Amino acid sequence: MNILYRYLLIIIACAAMLAGIQVPNLVDQYEKRVDAHLREVRTNLQPYQEIANTRFGGSLDKLIELHRQSGVKTFEDEGAAIEAMIKRKLRFEADLAALQTSLPMKILHLLLYGDREMINETLAQYTYAVPLNQDAILTGAGFAAVLLLLAELLLAMIRYAAGAVALRSRVSQ
Repeated sequence: MNILYRYLLIIIACAAMLAGIQVPNLVDQYEKRVDAHLREVRTNLQPYQEIANTRFGGSLDKLIELHRQSGVKTFEDEGAAIEAMIKRKLRFEADLAALQTSLPMKILHLLLYGDREMINETLAQYTYAVPLNQDAILTGAGFAAVLLLLAELLLAMIRYAAGAVALRSRVSQ
Protein backbone atom coordinates (compact mmCIF):
# COMPACT_ATOMS: atom_id res chain seq x y z
CA MET A 1 0.00 0.00 0.00
CA ASN A 2 2.88 2.36 0.78
CA ILE A 3 4.31 2.01 -2.73
CA LEU A 4 0.90 2.82 -4.28
CA TYR A 5 0.73 5.90 -2.10
CA ARG A 6 4.14 7.07 -3.35
CA TYR A 7 3.18 6.49 -6.98
CA LEU A 8 -0.07 8.36 -6.46
CA LEU A 9 1.88 11.34 -5.11
CA ILE A 10 4.28 11.20 -8.06
CA ILE A 11 1.36 11.16 -10.51
CA ILE A 12 -0.31 14.07 -8.70
CA ALA A 13 2.96 16.04 -8.71
CA CYS A 14 3.54 15.45 -12.43
CA ALA A 15 -0.02 16.35 -13.40
CA ALA A 16 0.06 19.47 -11.25
CA MET A 17 3.41 20.51 -12.67
CA LEU A 18 2.14 20.15 -16.25
CA ALA A 19 -1.06 22.04 -15.43
CA GLY A 20 0.86 24.78 -13.63
CA ILE A 21 3.23 25.24 -16.55
CA GLN A 22 0.21 26.05 -18.73
CA VAL A 23 -0.85 29.03 -16.62
CA PRO A 24 1.79 31.53 -17.85
CA ASN A 25 1.15 30.30 -21.40
CA LEU A 26 -2.59 30.89 -20.99
CA VAL A 27 -1.96 34.39 -19.63
CA ASP A 28 0.37 35.12 -22.56
CA GLN A 29 -2.17 33.91 -25.13
CA TYR A 30 -4.91 35.94 -23.44
CA GLU A 31 -2.76 39.07 -23.46
CA LYS A 32 -1.92 38.62 -27.15
CA ARG A 33 -5.58 38.09 -28.01
CA VAL A 34 -6.65 41.28 -26.22
CA ASP A 35 -3.86 43.18 -27.95
CA ALA A 36 -4.93 41.84 -31.36
CA HIS A 37 -8.56 42.83 -30.78
CA LEU A 38 -7.46 46.28 -29.62
CA ARG A 39 -5.42 46.77 -32.79
CA GLU A 40 -8.40 45.68 -34.88
CA VAL A 41 -10.85 48.06 -33.20
CA ARG A 42 -8.36 50.92 -33.51
CA THR A 43 -8.07 50.21 -37.24
CA ASN A 44 -11.87 50.13 -37.56
CA LEU A 45 -12.21 53.43 -35.69
CA GLN A 46 -9.49 55.22 -37.64
CA PRO A 47 -11.70 56.51 -40.50
CA TYR A 48 -14.20 57.89 -37.99
CA GLN A 49 -11.40 59.47 -35.98
CA GLU A 50 -10.13 61.18 -39.14
CA ILE A 51 -13.61 62.58 -39.80
CA ALA A 52 -13.82 63.74 -36.16
CA ASN A 53 -10.37 65.34 -36.48
CA THR A 54 -11.39 67.23 -39.60
CA ARG A 55 -14.90 68.30 -38.60
CA PHE A 56 -15.11 68.22 -34.78
CA GLY A 57 -11.64 68.98 -33.41
CA GLY A 58 -11.01 65.28 -32.81
CA SER A 59 -14.17 64.63 -30.75
CA LEU A 60 -15.74 61.31 -31.61
CA ASP A 61 -18.51 62.14 -29.14
CA LYS A 62 -19.59 65.08 -31.33
CA LEU A 63 -19.54 62.83 -34.40
CA ILE A 64 -21.72 60.28 -32.60
CA GLU A 65 -24.09 63.02 -31.45
CA LEU A 66 -24.43 64.29 -35.04
CA HIS A 67 -25.32 60.76 -36.19
CA ARG A 68 -27.88 60.38 -33.40
CA GLN A 69 -29.56 63.71 -34.12
CA SER A 70 -29.62 63.23 -37.89
CA GLY A 71 -33.17 61.89 -37.91
CA VAL A 72 -32.08 59.23 -40.40
CA LYS A 73 -32.30 55.73 -38.92
CA THR A 74 -29.23 54.49 -40.82
CA PHE A 75 -27.06 57.28 -39.44
CA GLU A 76 -28.48 56.85 -35.95
CA ASP A 77 -27.56 53.16 -36.11
CA GLU A 78 -24.10 54.07 -37.38
CA GLY A 79 -23.64 56.39 -34.39
CA ALA A 80 -24.51 53.51 -32.06
CA ALA A 81 -22.01 51.27 -33.88
CA ILE A 82 -19.24 53.87 -33.52
CA GLU A 83 -20.04 54.24 -29.83
CA ALA A 84 -19.90 50.44 -29.37
CA MET A 85 -16.46 50.39 -31.02
CA ILE A 86 -15.23 53.14 -28.70
CA LYS A 87 -16.47 51.25 -25.63
CA ARG A 88 -14.79 48.08 -26.89
CA LYS A 89 -11.53 49.97 -27.46
CA LEU A 90 -11.64 51.43 -23.95
CA ARG A 91 -12.39 47.99 -22.49
CA PHE A 92 -9.37 46.44 -24.22
CA GLU A 93 -7.09 49.33 -23.30
CA ALA A 94 -8.06 49.02 -19.63
CA ASP A 95 -7.52 45.25 -19.73
CA LEU A 96 -4.07 45.58 -21.30
CA ALA A 97 -3.09 48.29 -18.81
CA ALA A 98 -4.08 46.01 -15.93
CA LEU A 99 -1.88 43.24 -17.39
CA GLN A 100 1.27 45.40 -17.23
CA THR A 101 2.35 43.84 -13.94
CA SER A 102 3.91 40.69 -12.47
CA LEU A 103 2.72 37.18 -13.38
CA PRO A 104 0.89 36.55 -10.07
CA MET A 105 -1.00 39.84 -10.47
CA LYS A 106 -1.79 38.98 -14.11
CA ILE A 107 -3.21 35.63 -13.01
CA LEU A 108 -5.26 37.33 -10.30
CA HIS A 109 -6.55 39.91 -12.79
CA LEU A 110 -7.48 37.18 -15.25
CA LEU A 111 -9.36 35.22 -12.58
CA LEU A 112 -11.20 38.16 -11.05
CA TYR A 113 -11.54 40.81 -13.75
CA GLY A 114 -10.56 39.21 -17.05
CA ASP A 115 -12.71 39.99 -20.06
CA ARG A 116 -15.07 37.00 -20.31
CA GLU A 117 -15.32 37.26 -24.09
CA MET A 118 -11.53 37.18 -24.42
CA ILE A 119 -11.14 34.39 -21.85
CA ASN A 120 -13.67 32.24 -23.73
CA GLU A 121 -11.94 32.92 -27.06
CA THR A 122 -8.54 32.13 -25.56
CA LEU A 123 -9.75 28.86 -24.05
CA ALA A 124 -11.53 27.86 -27.27
CA GLN A 125 -8.36 28.35 -29.33
CA TYR A 126 -5.79 27.57 -26.65
CA THR A 127 -2.64 25.82 -27.81
CA TYR A 128 -0.82 23.77 -25.22
CA ALA A 129 2.88 24.35 -24.86
CA VAL A 130 5.57 23.49 -22.37
CA PRO A 131 7.57 26.69 -22.06
CA LEU A 132 10.72 26.23 -20.04
CA ASN A 133 11.09 29.67 -18.61
CA GLN A 134 11.30 30.77 -15.01
CA ASP A 135 7.64 31.78 -14.71
CA ALA A 136 6.38 28.46 -16.08
CA ILE A 137 8.68 26.38 -13.89
CA LEU A 138 7.85 28.33 -10.73
CA THR A 139 4.13 28.22 -11.43
CA GLY A 140 4.27 24.49 -12.18
CA ALA A 141 6.28 23.79 -9.02
CA GLY A 142 3.84 25.90 -7.01
CA PHE A 143 0.84 23.99 -8.36
CA ALA A 144 2.59 20.69 -7.61
CA ALA A 145 3.42 21.75 -4.05
CA VAL A 146 -0.12 22.93 -3.35
CA LEU A 147 -1.73 19.79 -4.79
CA LEU A 148 0.66 17.50 -2.94
CA LEU A 149 -0.05 19.35 0.29
CA LEU A 150 -3.79 19.03 -0.31
CA ALA A 151 -3.43 15.31 -1.12
CA GLU A 152 -1.41 14.76 2.06
CA LEU A 153 -4.00 16.66 4.08
CA LEU A 154 -6.87 14.69 2.55
CA LEU A 155 -5.14 11.35 3.19
CA ALA A 156 -4.31 12.38 6.77
CA MET A 157 -7.97 13.25 7.36
CA ILE A 158 -9.04 9.88 5.90
CA ARG A 159 -6.54 8.05 8.15
CA TYR A 160 -7.73 10.05 11.16
CA ALA A 161 -11.39 9.32 10.39
CA ALA A 162 -10.66 5.62 9.83
CA GLY A 163 -8.73 5.48 13.11
CA ALA A 164 -11.57 7.21 14.96
CA VAL A 165 -14.11 4.74 13.55
CA ALA A 166 -11.91 1.79 14.50
CA LEU A 167 -11.45 3.18 18.03
CA ARG A 168 -15.21 3.64 18.46
CA SER A 169 -15.89 0.09 17.32
CA ARG A 170 -13.31 -1.29 19.80
CA VAL A 171 -14.70 0.84 22.65
CA SER A 172 -18.30 -0.18 21.91
CA GLN A 173 -17.41 -3.91 21.95
